[in-house]
Amino acid sequence: MSSAARFVTPGFAGRVIAWQAAHGRHDLPWQQTRDAYRIWLSEVMLQQTQVQTVIPYYARFVARFPTLESLAAAPLATILEMWSGLGYYARARNLHRCAQTLVAERRSFSADPRENAGLPGIGRSTAAAISVFAFARRAAILDGNVKRVLARCFAVEDPVATASAERDLWALAEVLLPASGIEGYTQGLMDLGAAVCRRAKPACEACPLHDICMARRDGRQAELPKRGARKTLPERTRDVLLLTDGRRVLLERQPAIGLWSGLLTLPELSGESVDTLALRHGCRLLGSRKLAPVRHGFSHFRLTLNVLRADVDVIGPGVAEDGRQWLPLVDVDQAALPAPIKKLLRALTA
Repeated sequence: MSSAARFVTPGFAGRVIAWQAAHGRHDLPWQQTRDAYRIWLSEVMLQQTQVQTVIPYYARFVARFPTLESLAAAPLATILEMWSGLGYYARARNLHRCAQTLVAERRSFSADPRENAGLPGIGRSTAAAISVFAFARRAAILDGNVKRVLARCFAVEDPVATASAERDLWALAEVLLPASGIEGYTQGLMDLGAAVCRRAKPACEACPLHDICMARRDGRQAELPKRGARKTLPERTRDVLLLTDGRRVLLERQPAIGLWSGLLTLPELSGESVDTLALRHGCRLLGSRKLAPVRHGFSHFRLTLNVLRADVDVIGPGVAEDGRQWLPLVDVDQAALPAPIKKLLRALTA
């Protein structure tokens, strides 16, 4: 694609705006405000998470942290617990860092997306969304839904994860911006990608762009956008201990940097015997056995947890250790736990 402009069809933005007015979403809780704080919160939560999943989390967050200052003042552990179940916990950590940065610098979000884009957890597209929905600023977004709409409509040939495709898609996003109606247009593109131009089985007959869409014209909806070759991910393993008295489980808070930073996880096994470790925590070992390995995929590697379950009786208070705590199994769903650990612990109470 030599230039974005040569593929732009007159009326593109108008079609999107008209479709959104008639068929788009209008009653989402973050659509009822111009508060940049609340719009930012929703945009971060919506990264890699569906709208219906986000809505109850958003409601709980704004009730608990109604202002940027209240979020900045909260302990990270509390925020992680509130985030529990949304996944991708780096978003919650960046949320906290961003709030603390703004409060420390005695400023809030700017109408200029370039000023917001440098804040923790805020990339170019999220920064633009804040500017559009909080300040009605003319700016281009490019989230996953919008990428799919543009890649299909204008037949972007390179895999979307490549630098060349990113460059072309941003160029399209910029040149397609309407002179007015930016909020309806931006929401419309996101709604089209979510409800009509779906990854699988797109509803092309309901799309306002169906007669100009190159993918539909050529029957390439399933092919575009291209994903590129799947990489073979490296494998890692960890040996962990599930120490439980039947009502509680021993967990360890991870440091602020590293895998699952700030979350509660099962302690890693060291050279110390399980019997000695149990005694140190005021417990008598009843028995131990290996559980089926737990496997979890990350973006850059795959992790296998080799789990040793140790059943114990509590016989004393034990030694207080930094970062370690007993969690009642009934509180597993509310705790800030990585997804594979939460799934494993839920099975104990099933």
